[in-house]
Amino acid sequence: MIWYILIVGIIVPQSLAHPGFFTSIGQMTDLIHTEKDLVTSLKDYIKAEEDKLEQVKKWAEKLDRLTSTATKDPEGFVGHPVNAFKLMKRLNTEWSELENLVLKDMSDGFISNLTIQRQYFPNDEDQVGAAKALLRLQDTYNLDTDTISKGNLPGVKHKSFLTAEDCFELGKVAYTEADYYHTELWMEQALRQLDEGEASTIDKVSVLDYLSYAVYQQGDLDKALFLTKKLLELDPEHQRANGNLKYFEYIMAKEKDVNKSASDDQSDQKTTPKKREVAVDYLPERKKYEMLCRGEGIKMTPQRQKRLFCRYHDGNRNPKFILAPAKQEDEWDKPRIIRFHDIISDAEIEIVKDLAKPRLRRATISNPITGDLETVHYRISKSAWLSGYENPVVSRINMRIQDLTGLDVSTAEELQVANYGVGGQYEPHFDFARKDEPDAFKELGTGNRIATWLFYMSDVSAGGATVFPEVGASVWPKKGTAVFWYNLFASGEGDYSTRHAACPVLVGNKWVSNKWLHERGQEFRRPCTLSELE
Repeated sequence: MIWYILIVGIIVPQSLAHPGFFTSIGQMTDLIHTEKDLVTSLKDYIKAEEDKLEQVKKWAEKLDRLTSTATKDPEGFVGHPVNAFKLMKRLNTEWSELENLVLKDMSDGFISNLTIQRQYFPNDEDQVGAAKALLRLQDTYNLDTDTISKGNLPGVKHKSFLTAEDCFELGKVAYTEADYYHTELWMEQALRQLDEGEASTIDKVSVLDYLSYAVYQQGDLDKALFLTKKLLELDPEHQRANGNLKYFEYIMAKEKDVNKSASDDQSDQKTTPKKREVAVDYLPERKKYEMLCRGEGIKMTPQRQKRLFCRYHDGNRNPKFILAPAKQEDEWDKPRIIRFHDIISDAEIEIVKDLAKPRLRRATISNPITGDLETVHYRISKSAWLSGYENPVVSRINMRIQDLTGLDVSTAEELQVANYGVGGQYEPHFDFARKDEPDAFKELGTGNRIATWLFYMSDVSAGGATVFPEVGASVWPKKGTAVFWYNLFASGEGDYSTRHAACPVLVGNKWVSNKWLHERGQEFRRPCTLSELE
C-alpha cells in the first residue's frame, strides 16, 4: 500500500523511499531490444491506421464528387432509376460498411505486444535505482549538474541530454530520500534550463516549490524566502507558498528580535543555521575512496617504485608455463598486488559471460552476525557462480589460478562472475572475515579467505577502478588481465591494508570474475610463519 506524509505541504509517496535495485548492462541491453521491438510494432500500427485513413479518404472523395453533382439538381438526379437505386444502396449498406471501417480498431496487435512485453519492463524501484546511480556518480567523480545534463562525460560514444523534466525527476528522487543537497542541485538545473527557454511539461512553479523547501531544510532562510517570493510572482494564489512565506517571515522576525537582544558585538550576526551539504556519512574513508576513484590517489615515492618490476613467471617451473611463461607486473608493494597480463583469452571470457548471463542475480554479502546472504545498498552489481565441473573452460581457468599462485583451489569458492553497469559499485570492504565474524565461513568448513584472484573481463570507458583506500592504490580494469593479493598474512592474521572497493562505473560496462581461495589445503603450500604480521 502507498501512503503519504505531508512535509510543508508537498506530498511524498513513501513507497519510493525503498532503495531501488540495480540492473546489469546485460539486462539493460535486453531492454533496448525490447523497446526496438515495440517501436517496430508501433510503426506497424501507424501504417495500419494510415491505410485505414486512406480508405476513408477515398470514400470521402468519391461521395463528395457524387453529392456535389446530385445537389445541383436533386430531382433530376433521383429521377434516374439507377441513381435512385444506388442512393438507397449507399445509405442502407455502404454507409454501414464505412461505419464499420471507421470503428475498426487497428491497435490490437500493438496493444497485445505491449501487454506481453510490459512484464519485462523496469518498475518504479528500478527507475529510482537508476536515478540514485546518477547521484552517486555525481558525487564520486565531482561532476556538476550541467556536465551531466549535457552528457559531457569522458569516454562516451552516444551523447545524450537530460531535459528539464529529467532534472526535475532526479530532484524529486533526492527529495523523497530527504537528500535536500541533491534536491537543490537538480531543481536549480531544471530551473536554469527552463529559464533558457526549453519547452517542457513541467513549469517553474513546481520546480520552485521543491527548491524553496530544499533550501529551507539546509538552513538558508534568506534564499528560501527569495525563492518563495519568486514562486508567488508566477502564481500569487499558490496556497502552500503563501503559507510558507508567512512562516519564513515569522522565523526571520523572531531571529531579528533575538539579535537585537544580544550583546553589541553579536548584534550584526545572523542566527540562520549554517548551510548543510551532504549528510554525515557512514563510510569514514569516503573522501579518500572517491579521490582514488578519480585517479587522485597517493603517488608512490620513486624509492618504492624502483622495487616494482615486470617479469615472466613460470609458476615455479610448472610444465604448463615453462615454454610460455605468464607476464607478471607489480602493481603495489604493501600489500603486494600483482597483475597478470594476457591471462584469459577473449574466447574464454565470452564463454564465461554466456554461462553467467542467465544466472545473474543481485549480488549479496554475508551478514557478519547471522551468516545469511543479503543484498545491501553499498554493493550494487549482478553476480553468478560457476562450478568447474559444469564446463571445461571454467575448470581450466581454476587450474590456471592454482598453477600460477601455488595455492590449492579445491577448497576455494566457485568462480564468481559479476557485471557492474553504470553506477555499479562495491564500497570499501574486506574479503576476509575479521575476528568479530567467527562464523562468516563456518558452513564452508575451509577456513578464512587467504587470497583473492580477480579477472578483468572487459575494458571500462570511465571509472570502475579497484581501489585500496588504506594504502592509496588504484588498479584500473584492463581486459584479459587479472590481479592477485593475499588477504591474510602467512601467520593467518588478517591484512587490514587489503580493504578495497570497486569504484562506480561512470561510462561503459564492467565484467569481472573472482576466485576466493581459502586456508584449508594451503598448510604446506604457504607455511605459517613465527611472526604475526609476516
